Amino acid sequence: MDLPEKAVRLRIFTGEENRVKHSPTFEVIVNEARKQGLAGATVYRGVMGYGINSQVRTTSILRLSEDLPMIIEIVDSAEKIESFKEFLTETMTEGLITAEEVEIVFHKHNQGKK
Repeated sequence: MDLPEKAVRLRIFTGEENRVKHSPTFEVIVNEARKQGLAGATVYRGVMGYGINSQVRTTSILRLSEDLPMIIEIVDSAEKIESFKEFLTETMTEGLITAEEVEIVFHKHNQGKK
């Protein structure tokens, strides 16, 4: 899969406990990105953060939270990202979505290398 030199990075902020039906939101997003043929998706689990309600979530032992911040990043062509944004706005019930143009410096996969 080739990416254009100029692409778009989609960043989705959600919580670990956020759900779409009975599945974690981050899993639903990654599975749909794969289904739609996007170049790839990565999920990051935050160690501390807060959102619109200003409630701090942290891994600190004194304030152990099970609802840590999650960030999903996806990079692909502007056209594919635009289509995927439609899915996100129809599916997500809470969170934050940002998009920004990025320059692809290197993108390579060694298939069949032993």
